[in-house]
Amino acid sequence: MNCLYCDTENDVLMETCVFCGAPLHQKHPERSEMVYIEMCHLPFNKLAALHTYDLLVLLRLVRKERSQNYDLMRSAQKLSNSPSIDQEMLNYTEEQYKLYTKRMKVIEGILIDRMGYKPERIDDNLLAKLDSKVKKFENRKEKCLNG
Repeated sequence: MNCLYCDTENDVLMETCVFCGAPLHQKHPERSEMVYIEMCHLPFNKLAALHTYDLLVLLRLVRKERSQNYDLMRSAQKLSNSPSIDQEMLNYTEEQYKLYTKRMKVIEGILIDRMGYKPERIDDNLLAKLDSKVKKFENRKEKCLNG
């Protein structure tokens, strides 16, 4: 079995590479077909196993959801004296805002561990550049395996 990191040949029964010490039976994360907002509720270890591209897309979704919940919370607070807005609704909007804030921080923390920073803005341009780099890497990797 070859090491994914240094390409050193290792015995199949070994757990770590004899050259670099990397785990041999661990696979690199693969991109998901679809990223959706509910994925932010995955436990930390499952989030950490997602591809960096998927984490960026998920962070973009979570930030958008958080922003919408903030706007809803502020509107509910402004209308809190109105009989149509009860305390339950106000509490719910605050809980949702806090929930998505925490989820956002978890995803940002994973990205900081991987990239050394968290992107302030995740736009289509950033995602397109990363997508291009990932595809180039996958093509090179495929050529190495086949040739």
